[in-house]
Amino acid sequence: MKKSLLLGLSLACALPMTAQGLPDSTDMFFRHLELKEVMVTGAVGDMKMKESPMPISILQAKELHQLSSTNLIDAIAKQPGIAQITTGSGISKPVIRGLGYNRIVVVNDGIRQEGQQWGDEHGVEIDGNEVGSVEILKGPASLMYGSDAMGGVLVFKGMPTLPEGTIKGNVYAEYQTNNGLFGGSFNLAGNQKGFTWDARYSEKHAHAYKNRFDGYVPNSQFEERAFSLKTGLMRSWGFTNLKFGYYNLNPSIVEGERDSVTGELLSENENLLTYRHGLPYQRVYHYKAVSESFINLSSGYLKVIAGYQQNRRKEFEESMDEYGLYLQLHTLNYDVRYVSEEMSGWKFSTGLNGMGQKSLNLGDEFLIPDYALFDAGVYATASKNLAHWNLSGGLRFDYRYLNAKGLEEDGEVRFEDFTRHFSGITGSVGATCEVTERLDVKLNLARGFRTPNISELASNGEHEGSLRYEIGNHDFKSEYSLQADLGLDYATRYFELHSAVFANHISNYIYLHRIDSIIEPDLMTFAYAQGEAMLMGFEASVDIHPIHALHVGTAFSYVQARLLQQPEEMRWLPMTPAPRLSTDLKYEITHDGEVLNNAYVAARIDWYLKQDHFYAAYNTETMTPSYLLLGLSVGTDVLVKGKKVAELSVIVDNLTDVCYQDHLNRLKYADFNVVTGRQGVFNMGRNIVFKLTVPIG
Repeated sequence: MKKSLLLGLSLACALPMTAQGLPDSTDMFFRHLELKEVMVTGAVGDMKMKESPMPISILQAKELHQLSSTNLIDAIAKQPGIAQITTGSGISKPVIRGLGYNRIVVVNDGIRQEGQQWGDEHGVEIDGNEVGSVEILKGPASLMYGSDAMGGVLVFKGMPTLPEGTIKGNVYAEYQTNNGLFGGSFNLAGNQKGFTWDARYSEKHAHAYKNRFDGYVPNSQFEERAFSLKTGLMRSWGFTNLKFGYYNLNPSIVEGERDSVTGELLSENENLLTYRHGLPYQRVYHYKAVSESFINLSSGYLKVIAGYQQNRRKEFEESMDEYGLYLQLHTLNYDVRYVSEEMSGWKFSTGLNGMGQKSLNLGDEFLIPDYALFDAGVYATASKNLAHWNLSGGLRFDYRYLNAKGLEEDGEVRFEDFTRHFSGITGSVGATCEVTERLDVKLNLARGFRTPNISELASNGEHEGSLRYEIGNHDFKSEYSLQADLGLDYATRYFELHSAVFANHISNYIYLHRIDSIIEPDLMTFAYAQGEAMLMGFEASVDIHPIHALHVGTAFSYVQARLLQQPEEMRWLPMTPAPRLSTDLKYEITHDGEVLNNAYVAARIDWYLKQDHFYAAYNTETMTPSYLLLGLSVGTDVLVKGKKVAELSVIVDNLTDVCYQDHLNRLKYADFNVVTGRQGVFNMGRNIVFKLTVPIG
């Protein structure tokens, strides 16, 4: 089968190009060609999107703005192959092709975001308002990013630098009806004689969300604040930037406890519509400073990035002012890379990147020990343009050192001292074939690598945000994956198709499961285990433009994730997203109006199929039934005397007010309702979102 597939691919690439040339000019087709020329961060470094053998998709700020979401990952999770692990409406963690947590690397401001992402209730500390675009890399990208990039990478890029002599900004406001969310953002940026700056301040506040089964969900309120300032200098030799960032998230923790007689959710707050914290709750602070320099050389360019991050995470359980758990994480990031100019079709790059970390317990409750970590990785890549082929590949070596400090509590050993050394060799090889001007076929083979995180190695304590007691094992081995991807991209005047199939085998896969033991009363006990896993699946999307103004799109994504050599109740990996079929229709009303311009109306249907592949042992997971969500939206620019003065949009999410539980909703496993027989807390009901942006300058 594999030989036939490769032979067919080779024969297809050997065929001559069609003699018809480009089709008639249409916006859709040329947008497709334009996108293919975009430079992306692929499996082997910077390259044109059309040349990358790795599945990559791009979301622009405008597309994100037209989606309904309560946080940044919530918006991205609507893409094929992407899902989210949620805790209420304020915290979301990305999942790519069934893999999440420390198997996904998030890159922001050029460095990997480090905010103790091993935890279920730890979100991504990024202000969505400052994101200019998102690159989604699906599959192992350890070659460029080292350990943890086994499942994929989310690369968040800021707004583009303004042209010389320009000063612009905007004021943004948003309101959501379901949870009373109101948010705003102010931005001002400029470029004067090569000196650039970009400043932004954002806030967001929400009270409890509601659905038809639970009513208002106590303690699901949250607030978010963010500030960033970026300055830079652009010259003929290149550019240098310095950015400072501050992010603060204060989410209350939903415990899902119910009255034993009425079945109603219990709350310490009489006013469920309050925006103030309830107990328990978290305070999360993330500080960042990043320096980036880009230097033009006669033979290519040199890029140097250095960053410092500090993440402070406090949990308040019994008192509004006295924390129990307090984790403080310090991270130093570094990245140096050289990329050559193209020479006779060849392009080379080499680099060194890694980080140093120190994590401290500053509270009187403990889940993980204090630890110090250092890692470094060196890599080299090469790509070659050969007729209608683009070949690429590379190798990388990683080393990681981790030292955990022991702790005695009340005369008993809570954590043991231990030191671990990890190393790994990864790489990838891929080919992209331009069969015709309209058809690209891609094949990629990549080896991924991930060291166990501190939670998997050493957890021993109550995880308040996850409502469970967790136990780690410091003898775990590193994970290794081998993934094959086959993709096809096709575009004509009225039609566009993107499809990809993948198979991913992971050795020493680490997973968390429930065990039949009680260490702490009223808490489930979970332990980490290690086994062999196999993930297979595909994504396919079709976009049709029967007329210039009408867009019809549909996408389907599916992943099957198995634990090999396990009994029936343990054969499926925990936290695997359900299959999803999405359809959206968009009609562009006008592009040349005198008052209303770029006006559109759109509808979206998301059908989540039943997920009956779940880890059933000890009731770790349960089956999730299918459900269908309908959304509508309208939007327009407002002009006065030919000048845009505002952007308006209204989005209705879950129009029919369906009561559902996403399979990756952690609140699905909260208390039973003795009256209705339902378990857990349900997702948000109908929500209407109003957005207004007023440009400045």
